[in-house]
Amino acid sequence: MDHIRRNLLKAAGLFATSRAWANDQPSIQRGAGMQPSSVKPRHVLCFLGKDESLLHPPEAVARTIADFGFEIDRTYSQARPDPQMERSFGVCWDRVFPKAWSATDEAAVANHKSVLYVLSPPMEQQKAVAYSAAALRIVEEMIEAGATAVKGESAGVAHGLDRWRQLAGQARKGASTGQGLAVTVAVAKACRLAFAKRPLGGDRYNETVGYHLVGLPEIYVAKSRGNEWAAVMLMEELANAMAERGIEATLRDRKLTLTREQDYAEDDFKFNPYGIIRVEA
Repeated sequence: MDHIRRNLLKAAGLFATSRAWANDQPSIQRGAGMQPSSVKPRHVLCFLGKDESLLHPPEAVARTIADFGFEIDRTYSQARPDPQMERSFGVCWDRVFPKAWSATDEAAVANHKSVLYVLSPPMEQQKAVAYSAAALRIVEEMIEAGATAVKGESAGVAHGLDRWRQLAGQARKGASTGQGLAVTVAVAKACRLAFAKRPLGGDRYNETVGYHLVGLPEIYVAKSRGNEWAAVMLMEELANAMAERGIEATLRDRKLTLTREQDYAEDDFKFNPYGIIRVEA
């Protein structure tokens, strides 16, 4: 078993715990006054392929999926094209990172012949980054095994294959420290960029969706504060601060509060049990 897989298993509590690994995770805490929610987020990974072999990953990939506690959804996976995929990927492509996808990626979606869904186990908040890093590892291995397009369903975000590989590489590099491998703030950032969508334009706010996949509340920035790019920069600044210093400390320093009011029902994969931070004008 390679070092990355072994240490991710330790961080997720699926392997004999290593104190050096488990205690090096980012400080992720609940906001003041927020009662814990019973909802535990899950990753839903969508893979497209050029034939039905996608539905039967190679033994090594299947072992990775099982080792991390993920599972293949045999109910909705199918050995035929899904006519909704072009439209779905079309609204999910990441439009923040330059050239996050290419015409080749669009063609792969248009010409797919099979669909595979992989589900994570329900994730506890303090283990969310470890599970998201595991999800990135699965994405990387599925691409190596022949998947032609990938989308994170839980937040509705898609990247081209090159961008997925880049994000997986960032997470792997970020896990390396002077004391060995750890779930670091750099790993959390790579996972956030991989699986969260932003900015989504609401009536009054530019919004994130998917921060619950790394154990953080969503961030809504009032449109009156500036353009979308300014909102993205503030979203990144606050998310990095929460991952590094903790949610409570960041809220206290920035004089911000959490709310549970959101548009997603508790049974929606986009529901964030850790709340929403609204940054007003």
